[in-house]
Amino acid sequence: MSDTKLRLSVILPVCNGRDYLAQAIDSVLSQSFRDLELIIIDDGSTDGSGAIIEKADDPRIRSFRQSNRGLAATLNRAISLARGEYIARQDQDDISLPSRLGKQVDFLDANPDVGMLGTSAEIWVGNARSDRQLKHPSDNAALKFGLLFDNHFVHSSVMIRRDVLEDVGGYSEDPARQPPEDYELWSRVMKRYRLANLPDILLAYREVAGSMSRTGVNPFLHKLVRISSENIAWASGLPVDSIGVNAVANLSHGVFERIPRGAGFSGMKAILRRAAQGVAADAGVPPLQLDGPLRWRIRQLRYRYLDYRCGGLIGKILRGRARSMAKRMAERIL
Repeated sequence: MSDTKLRLSVILPVCNGRDYLAQAIDSVLSQSFRDLELIIIDDGSTDGSGAIIEKADDPRIRSFRQSNRGLAATLNRAISLARGEYIARQDQDDISLPSRLGKQVDFLDANPDVGMLGTSAEIWVGNARSDRQLKHPSDNAALKFGLLFDNHFVHSSVMIRRDVLEDVGGYSEDPARQPPEDYELWSRVMKRYRLANLPDILLAYREVAGSMSRTGVNPFLHKLVRISSENIAWASGLPVDSIGVNAVANLSHGVFERIPRGAGFSGMKAILRRAAQGVAADAGVPPLQLDGPLRWRIRQLRYRYLDYRCGGLIGKILRGRARSMAKRMAERIL
């Protein structure tokens, strides 16, 4: 990486993002925090995104175009070009609210022990605000416990110290480990550094029709479960391929067909408790601080274990009931 010359580099990968790209770029350039560069890499777009990038007129923009290499490789190239002390993510269809970057820089300046920082977000559907939000735990211990099972950061809201990325090696480009490239990276960061989320809503996260994370079967579910197994093993001190660790990870994501035979609920509950104790020790807090998240996770696991023993019937009934209730409500409204 080049020598640090700026406080902040914002990295924006683009691949066929024409519809909302101008808004995303403008949201960065309109930030109250000004000491930044915006690195935009067009990863082989064919929809006219390149013309939108060319129209963006600001000396803080550094733009590049390449043949399609995929998200992880594009992010790593942007990181290698970055000159900032901090590196912030920006997605092509999201909007950073005006005070986002300034608040994150101020927090990281004031908390030098925190390696990575996210924010809460409001959810937009297309150009319309919804009444939904993405809110995750703010403190280090609760975040790390949550990350044992799933992603607790909004990717486009993250700001991370450049030396942290250098230390952990950036995004994995191994097809066996990504996607989910964000959760995979956070899982490595959490084992070496403290983490935090600002509770403030500082990002508009846009749900876009056709996104692979919102249509059909999750295409990277089994990779996610594997990373979760690694995280649970790290926290509990148990082998990553042990029956109990694999059972907890698969059951947490409803992957019933991969739950090892002989896995019982009492054993899985013991692993959850052991993992919570490991996270508490890593975070330097009393185990009681994670009592709430632990109890919630045990309740969730108990429900899914019962569903698993019933062949998924409980989930099918509940999903069917929810759909029928939603249909009846819609009929009343309309």
